Amino acid sequence: MSTTQSERLRGLLEPLVNAEDLDLEEIEVSRAGRRRMLRIVVDSDEGVELDACAELSRAISDKLDETDAMGDEEYVLEVSSPGADRPLTEHRHYVRATGRLVKLQLTAQGAEGGGELVARILSVDDEGLDLEVPGVKGRKPTARRVAFGDIAKARVEIEFNRKDKKEEEA
Repeated sequence: MSTTQSERLRGLLEPLVNAEDLDLEEIEVSRAGRRRMLRIVVDSDEGVELDACAELSRAISDKLDETDAMGDEEYVLEVSSPGADRPLTEHRHYVRATGRLVKLQLTAQGAEGGGELVARILSVDDEGLDLEVPGVKGRKPTARRVAFGDIAKARVEIEFNRKDKKEEEA
């Protein structure tokens, strides 16, 4: 997708997404055979319900029908929330991942000296993350601070055996 089309779609669709108290995370146009696929990814601090995606999809479809933003070719519209394996790239992504286990790829030139780190996010501020690094072989977890500038890549780690907050409160 050209930058111009991407910017035009973002300018057209972002007000619709924001009106639903959601963040527009990604716009992707790709080919699927003869048709094009327009994929819109939205998120919020509370996550995104399926009904909200369906309602937003109808509003986006109506808006695109009113304009020529997608041209004359057929396309399939998909509105969804980000997958669990989405990279953490924005400050708000880290805030939303508080309490979750993450895998960080650290920069070699940073204070941390590079390498990979798996830890749980305890808190997030403007400069970086306060983490809890799990103990190995019966050792206690340790606290660690990582600055945003020292993070090359970050991604939430899927935990199948961890109870979520709602289960713990019950």
